[in-house]
This record gives sequence, C-alpha cells and structure tokens, in this order.
Amino acid sequence: MNSKTAVDMSRFSLSCGLRSARLMMLSLAIGLASLVTAGPVAAASSEWAVNEGGRMRLILLPETGDGVRHGALVIEPKPGWITYWKEPGDVGIPPAITPAPGVSYTVDSVGFPVPKVLMNGDMIDVGYDHPVTLPLTLKDAPNTSGVTLSAFVGVCQNICIPFQADLTVPADEGGTANPVEAALIASAQSKVPPGPSPDFHVIGHELKLDNKELVIRLKMPVSAEVPRVFVSGPSGHVFVKASMTAGASGETVLTLPIKKLPKKYRIAGKHWGILVVSDSRAMETVLAFE
Repeated sequence: MNSKTAVDMSRFSLSCGLRSARLMMLSLAIGLASLVTAGPVAAASSEWAVNEGGRMRLILLPETGDGVRHGALVIEPKPGWITYWKEPGDVGIPPAITPAPGVSYTVDSVGFPVPKVLMNGDMIDVGYDHPVTLPLTLKDAPNTSGVTLSAFVGVCQNICIPFQADLTVPADEGGTANPVEAALIASAQSKVPPGPSPDFHVIGHELKLDNKELVIRLKMPVSAEVPRVFVSGPSGHVFVKASMTAGASGETVLTLPIKKLPKKYRIAGKHWGILVVSDSRAMETVLAFE
C-alpha cells in the first residue's frame, strides 16, 4: 500500500467513524424524544402570532377541579424591541388579555414580573427589553372545548406598534399537563412579586403639597442603594422617581414627585398600586387613600 492509499484509507475510516457517531447521536436523540413525548401529553398551546416587532403565544394547563385553568401569555420582542408593564410609562401600550365575545369563561388574574425603567430620550418607558411570560388564570374554562383569548400588547423600537392577535388553545380531552409548559408557567408565577411580609411592607403613605408629592414609609430590608419603586396611579400614570431618607423610627421614607394627574382628580377613595424592589427582593401591594 503506497502512502497516498494509506492517507485515503485513513480519511475514509475517519469519515465512517464520524458518520457512525452522528447516527448514534441521532438515534439517542430520537429515543429521548420518544421518552419525553410518550403517554397522553396535552399540546395546550396556541400557534405563534407574529408581527414586525416580535411574536406571542398562549399556553394553558388543564382545569384544576375548582374551575380554574392556569396559563401564560408568552411575549418575545425581537432584539432591540421592548414590550410593556401593566402601566407602560409616558407613551406605551399596556397589555390587555380578554376572552372571545360570548364565551362563559373569564380572565381571573394576570401577573407581571418586575419591569425595568427604559429611557427613550426624555420619555420614560416601563417594561421589558427581553422575552417575558405573563402568568394568568382563567375561570370556568373547560378542557373539553377550545379557548380563545384576544391579546393586545405594544412592541416598540423607534415607534410603537400595536400587536393584536386572537390566540386559540385547542380542546384537551385527556386533561394531562405538558410538563415543559407546566414548568414554564410555574417559573413565570415565581417571578411575580409577592405581597407584604413582616419585614417588607408599607407602614403609611400620604399625598402632600396639594397632591404634588407622595411620601411612603416602609419597613424593608436594609439596602445601601435607593430601592426601585413603581407607583401606578390613575390609569395611564406611573411614577418611578424617588428619593430615600431614614425615618425617625428607623423606617425607610421614599418621596416621589407627582405630576400630570387628570384635571379635577379627587384622591379620596382611590387605590394606587406600588411595587418596591430592594436588591433581590420585591414587594407589591395597594395604597388606599381615605
């Protein structure tokens, strides 16, 4: 055997070895896929709806026995685009998720993970510059019929584009949750800020200076940095700029300038939302005004 023949045989052996390895890997992947998909697993997801700024879909788990179905709206903006929190800031579009007309089921709750303050020149946007999953619950949505929700969100880059789609999850006769989708929904639920706790709660709050300043007293974990705060006032209004001082009793005092309230707005009897983020912890609750 000459040297050229030996080289060719070596290359042929290497090629066969690589091909065999690839076939083994493919067989293993097929085998694993069959293990994952074996059994009566529900495909409880809508098709992706796509527009210029991103895509979104709806996923649902089977009904839990008390008339509740857990699910999530998955929103994936394209790189460089954003989508919005429940109060979007100066010019954004808040998400809206509603049932199809005439159906018996309702959207019982929608959760939101901690957003970011995203500056756009002089304008303030509050939302997400990455994919986000909004956990939700439906009331009285049976497994035996398809579920359609209308999702209306904003996706923005240099301009805002309304993104509306009717998302339909087919009927699930088997009632068995897809484990991947169940894990996705559980992860989304875990990212929704919890309510008050003994070491993290609002002690008191007051509007001052003819409703131009909101002062909030907090019991909260010690932090060297000013906590991030999101106060959602009247619809379309969110306040995120706060200064921090120490109260006389050791509490944290946050002061936020309040502006652009609707004309003749009366605060008595109103309820505003507040989200406070301190390092790795967050707390969300309601500010009730007597």
